Amino acid sequence: MEARHSARCVEEAEVVVKELRAALMRAGITLPSLGLDPVSLAREAPCPLIELGRCSVETAQRLAAVLR
Repeated sequence: MEARHSARCVEEAEVVVKELRAALMRAGITLPSLGLDPVSLAREAPCPLIELGRCSVETAQRLAAVLR
């Protein structure tokens, strides 16, 4: 039961990363490090976190503008 829950969590997180990447792309923004956080996946029962990663100042400004 716990393994299935963990697998669903990972699958859901992968879908969210794809959706976020696509939404950012439509806004002309690329976060090169966007993906699942490997440390959160290393647990016995993974509950993934999404790693947004680093970006340039220009990308951060564009992201802030889109969110305003």
